[in-house]
Amino acid sequence: MQTDFLDTSVRYNYVFKAGVVIPPFGGSAGSSSQAPATTTTATAGASSAPSVPAGGKERFSKNQKELLDLCKRRFFYRQAFDIYGGVAGFYTYGPPGCAMKNNLIRQWRQHFVIEDNLLEVEDSCIMQHAVLKASGHVDRFNDFMVKDTGDESRFFRADKLLEEIMEEKLKAEGLSEEQKKEYTIVHNSADAYSLQEMSAIFKKYGIKAPETGNELSEPYEFNLMFPTPIGPGGYLQGYLRPETAQGIFLNYKFCCEQNSNRLPFGVAQVGKSFRNEIAPRAGLTRQREFTQAEIEYFVNPSISDHPKFDTVAPQRITFFHSKEQLAGQAPFTMTMGEAYKNGVLKSQILGYMIVRTHLFLTSSGVSEEHIRFRQHLPTEMAHYAADCWDAEVFCSLGWLECVGIADRSAFDLTQHAKAAKCDLQYKQVLDKPIEKEVLSLKKASGVNVMKYFKKDGKMVKEWIEQLPQCELEELAALKGPKTVEVDGKPFELTPDLLDFERKKEKISVNAFTPGVIEPSFGIDRIFTVILEHVYYVRPKEADNEDKQIRAVLGLPACTAPYKVAILPLDQRIARHEKYMTDITAFRAQLSSLGLSSTTDESGAAIGRRYSRNDELGVPFALTCDFTTLEDGTVTLRERDMMEQIRLPLKDTAELLRDLCALEITWKDAAAKYPKA
Repeated sequence: MQTDFLDTSVRYNYVFKAGVVIPPFGGSAGSSSQAPATTTTATAGASSAPSVPAGGKERFSKNQKELLDLCKRRFFYRQAFDIYGGVAGFYTYGPPGCAMKNNLIRQWRQHFVIEDNLLEVEDSCIMQHAVLKASGHVDRFNDFMVKDTGDESRFFRADKLLEEIMEEKLKAEGLSEEQKKEYTIVHNSADAYSLQEMSAIFKKYGIKAPETGNELSEPYEFNLMFPTPIGPGGYLQGYLRPETAQGIFLNYKFCCEQNSNRLPFGVAQVGKSFRNEIAPRAGLTRQREFTQAEIEYFVNPSISDHPKFDTVAPQRITFFHSKEQLAGQAPFTMTMGEAYKNGVLKSQILGYMIVRTHLFLTSSGVSEEHIRFRQHLPTEMAHYAADCWDAEVFCSLGWLECVGIADRSAFDLTQHAKAAKCDLQYKQVLDKPIEKEVLSLKKASGVNVMKYFKKDGKMVKEWIEQLPQCELEELAALKGPKTVEVDGKPFELTPDLLDFERKKEKISVNAFTPGVIEPSFGIDRIFTVILEHVYYVRPKEADNEDKQIRAVLGLPACTAPYKVAILPLDQRIARHEKYMTDITAFRAQLSSLGLSSTTDESGAAIGRRYSRNDELGVPFALTCDFTTLEDGTVTLRERDMMEQIRLPLKDTAELLRDLCALEITWKDAAAKYPKA
């Protein structure tokens, strides 16, 4: 039994957290580097995919320092309050970073809100206590924390500190295989321990505070929400919202009305969320204030088909199913249609959202070979979730969750309906009345309830009668007393007081609480992995002694901070009246087409200015020279191939619009205009 536990735990943690495939314990050491030829889930049409993309880890790790330097130097982003020393978990986006992030959000809106015809709301960033109590955040949105008993200004997130301690132990020489197994299991299970287990582990290993060596407090729960009083008296408790999703659930009823009371429909929200992380780290990937883009797609829970599923069925996707994770096997690739047919996914709606997410990521600059969709393990799944898949992107940090796509069932709407005493059921008018078996309170039992609770009896009886069928079933199955709240008063219901009957009724309206499919996007994380995936360095020529790195951000035009850089050949051009007049008109034309631009009129050489804009990710550069003053033509340079064409300035804005909209390619443009 112990061997089975060790086998499953280590395999789960290695595959899930490190992306490394290992054989079962007792297997040959020589086989550990080979992925199995088949998988437990994949059948016809599937192909094995590597757990770690070839060359990806080395490439991203090697480039990380240079990329971080570029981001800080060119002010894509940097730590907030920097002149005061900064505070962990808060970042400021500079001009190019802000423009790129806004373009990413604009691309998200185009891809989902417009193309999938979603509704959009903007809810408050501050939420009252009752809302987050009902959603479960007040009680369960916690991490475990310990503090230095000798210096109470030092706090540590318990699971991360435990991971660091185990990493140090694993570096020790002369460890036995049993010790390695033990430390590995503890390291990889750190975020899965209960409070009691965490306390026992800390005592077992005698873990002390780093640096000071002082004793640590017992682990305790730390709620990640930022509390804030509402109003001058501070009597109404509020919180900065930990997610944007709850604002959508609260407004489901009103959005349904705006959608002419039709299902299915989706509601989107983009905005800031706030989590008081104990130990924020890894730049933009774990912040205390971050941007989310979420969709709640409300559906009839009995219908899993999607009308546009056939349009996405041919798309090949890399899946990391829970069975493969637990078996220590590699992810596999197959079409979405095959995945649905073979039971990898049981919902077309979920499958449609996965493909749409995949297409959004790739269109925004994420490399396709570095994307996989990992299913949550049974022990990982939230209690309300029927299924959940994370879009994970490989980067310098390993596999990073960037999007969560969950089948949340009807949990949230049910919770808010109970807490707010509000009917959030969908009323489906049937073409023909149907006969349906329903559970109802017997007439005699209703009389007994009214007698038992005296003046409150009628209120309690009516409250029971209006309960949905699922809650009536719970009352009918009572084995002992249960306290319920009706109109703010507690009442104790007992099995002998309640007597139900099943009878058939003809109904013309089918009432049910909608299920929800939720894709949740971490915009800052996607921003980070895009930068890593598009960053590259131009090779130096053999006779070039310049030590400066020629870095390039190969951003697609849709997410690039600026679409074109305007560059006069030198200062003589920049000061010329015709140049100033023509470029002012050109900028106005670009603006009218919704295209952003940047201008570099410094005295640096034209090659150096090209490089400056290459590292900003600007896809095109327009150069005005002396020929421009004569015949009104300019050169247009493409960033990645560094090719140039010559064309009239008056044609350039519309050509750029078509290139950025992918209506034509650079090859098409080069065929139309002469090379410069």
